[in-house]
Amino acid sequence: MKTLCGIDLGTQSCKVILYDWEKKTTVAKAQVPVDMISGNNGEREQKAEWYDQALAACFSKLDGELKKTIAALGVSGHQHSLVPLDAEGKALYNVKLWCDTSTQAECDELTSAAGGEAALIRLAGLPMRPGYTAPKIQWLKNHKGDSFARLAHILLPHDYINWRLTGEYTAEYGDASGTALFDIRQRRWSEKVCELIGPNVLKALPELIPPGAPAGRVSAEAAARYGIPQGAVVAAGGGDNMMGAIGTGTVNDGALAMSLGTSGTLFGFSGKPVIDPTGNMAAFCSSTGGWLPLLCTMNCTVASEELRALFGLDVKAFDGEAARAPIGAEGVVVLPFFNGERTPNLPFGRASINGITTANFNKANIARASLEAAIFGMRIGLAGFREIGFTAREIRLTGGGAKSPLWQQIAADVTNLPVVLPTGDEAAAMGGVIQALWTLEKLEAKDSSIEALCATHVGIEGSRTIRPDADAVAAYDKAYDEYGKYLGALGPLYR
Repeated sequence: MKTLCGIDLGTQSCKVILYDWEKKTTVAKAQVPVDMISGNNGEREQKAEWYDQALAACFSKLDGELKKTIAALGVSGHQHSLVPLDAEGKALYNVKLWCDTSTQAECDELTSAAGGEAALIRLAGLPMRPGYTAPKIQWLKNHKGDSFARLAHILLPHDYINWRLTGEYTAEYGDASGTALFDIRQRRWSEKVCELIGPNVLKALPELIPPGAPAGRVSAEAAARYGIPQGAVVAAGGGDNMMGAIGTGTVNDGALAMSLGTSGTLFGFSGKPVIDPTGNMAAFCSSTGGWLPLLCTMNCTVASEELRALFGLDVKAFDGEAARAPIGAEGVVVLPFFNGERTPNLPFGRASINGITTANFNKANIARASLEAAIFGMRIGLAGFREIGFTAREIRLTGGGAKSPLWQQIAADVTNLPVVLPTGDEAAAMGGVIQALWTLEKLEAKDSSIEALCATHVGIEGSRTIRPDADAVAAYDKAYDEYGKYLGALGPLYR
């Protein structure tokens, strides 16, 4: 037996799966948590060594004989987060995460230096937002000058794992397109944007490799550390959304996927660049050769997780409480901005529970309102897709929140679209697996396409479909309007 290894470095955990591609079966899984450092000023950070430790812990949970069967690996990692390394590969500072909103001043600084937001979109296809990587580098320059002076390698989390596996510094188009240092249209680093920060930035960026190309092979050091075969192929990998697109089969025009994780994302494949002049829709590249227009909210499962912990309920019990409340939660509205917010752009956002009266103040309504709020944020994004001419036929649902039957139905009713549940439950890791197989077959000079491999290995046919209910759709239209009133009133406080 030969297997493929998919690695998914998420914000809250690291997951590893082994997949027997001949039998189309996942034969092993492992998962360990990853901690986070949080500050009231919007700081959200981790340590690079935690990633290496988490990966080692995952591999240690897998059977040694099974690990020997690994032929190729594909890595997914959370997007945008800055891993700054010196010339020896040592971390110069903590990893500033995608959900870190402490860099608004740096966004303003870089936007002004570029001549305004419209100029940045013309240059690279993206504005500066706190979630992106570029302002995090500017923050390092402004606040950790000594570290910035020694900056030799600018990596994203998946790039960092690839380097730990291979010893090679590489990047690929999909994840790189979320840095705001990348020319989306030409698929190359933007010299002009890099120069806004400093002359050493472009030199510190890794070599770009195309989709389907290998990042390298497992080094002797990595083989010894993780117990995996030396020389196994390591695919280019990509950001979690790009790998999630592959893992849900969202690799053709018209397909739309929704990921319900710590962040919420809505993304679809396009064969040509899709540049949103407002900057609300991220004009990313895919990790398959096309483009991946994407909307991201920074608070998806966050509100339900925080409230669940406050109430002392497990996931099933929390969903049970929410199911007791009617659509619209009797007027209770949660604005879930625990981490600030990216869409809408509210970097200083704060979470709140609104519309409370003595009659509707109960756990059930608050629980339901937190679940509804996550999908209302996605509906904002769906309107953006329609405005740029992207018409969706269905939504393929993935992420931790996708396991909730109640959330599945809320998603279908709020968006008024059928929701399809791919049969696999680890879309990002599965995306790494399929990309690894694609890379392996290309190295073997086989006539291989990512579309054909997704059709073979992503369980869409026969998967479950949740259809919107007409009465619920009408009720959610009213509830969404109510959400919009509170967002409109409180939003200006958070900009």
